[in-house]
Amino acid sequence: MILCGHSFFSNTLPVPLPPLCFQAFNACLETIPHWLSTSARLVAAGFAVLLLVGFFQPTAVRFTKLTPRGLVMKAPLYLAASLAFVAVSHASEPADAKHPLFPSAPRTVVVMDSETPPVVRAGLLQSTLILLPAEEKVATVFGGDTSSWVFDGGHVASRFISIKPKIAGSSTDVHIVSDHGNEYTLQLREISTDPDAHFDSKVFVTPGDQAGKDKLAAMPVFVPAAELDRAKREAAEATAKETTERKAAESKAEAYRSQYPGQLHFDYTWDRKKAGTLGLQEVWRDDKFTYLRGKFQETPVLYELKDGKGSLINWDYSDGLYTVPKTVLQGYLTIGKQRVDFRKEGN
Repeated sequence: MILCGHSFFSNTLPVPLPPLCFQAFNACLETIPHWLSTSARLVAAGFAVLLLVGFFQPTAVRFTKLTPRGLVMKAPLYLAASLAFVAVSHASEPADAKHPLFPSAPRTVVVMDSETPPVVRAGLLQSTLILLPAEEKVATVFGGDTSSWVFDGGHVASRFISIKPKIAGSSTDVHIVSDHGNEYTLQLREISTDPDAHFDSKVFVTPGDQAGKDKLAAMPVFVPAAELDRAKREAAEATAKETTERKAAESKAEAYRSQYPGQLHFDYTWDRKKAGTLGLQEVWRDDKFTYLRGKFQETPVLYELKDGKGSLINWDYSDGLYTVPKTVLQGYLTIGKQRVDFRKEGN
């Protein structure tokens, strides 16, 4: 830029551009604090050099002189114009070209109701990702300045929310309500004009109060509409399936009851006199079981006869009813010296 300024004025100036002035300009620029904007530092350095020139060359108070070539500028004015050209050129450059932003490492902030909300550093044209605890999802978000900031929770219920500032130096707050009922308040600040150019790239949020921690282990209190509709649909499908299965079982049981009498066979013979003494009243069977009913003062032992010998078999007894999980062709009940034999007809 300095060379451009020298070329621009070289056709009109009878004196060359003093190199020491630009060396002084650069030295002044380095001594001015860097927290000032670039344009402010350039202008301040230019005025400092002009003051030095005026001090060491007090006679240079006239800005023009008449020469055979016409009216031309003296060196101080030439220097001022060149410095102004440099300052304007630098000031017109994009701010981010001189102040790039850098992402910081992910960090965790603890939110407590009794303390000031944590500050999240956001960068212009950058996205900062806020992450709720793994047990939670974002239910809703309340942003303070929705004109200067963008809050994006995505289209699917999740634990993530993205924040983006649109205006340099702006600040606002945000309230994030989770599906477990926890509320997280954060203070947001855009930092592109800060001396520290690091912004938060990812921030993990966790509750610091015991009540908030207890809510993480409890069931959600807010359910997204899509999940609620899906749960209702699944419940309706489960109810319909249960109703269909119950009706099918009832129909099967009814059919079995209607057909069961035809499956009962009362084809056993026994000594009625001895049975009356022992308490045996009836013996019958179906396709799977053999039954013996009676009124017994003491429960007799049931045996099956095979090859003329008695053998113990599995049976259940309840309220005077013996149930044997097989068809018994021959058997007997005995208690003490009393015994009643029974056999299936045809055997």
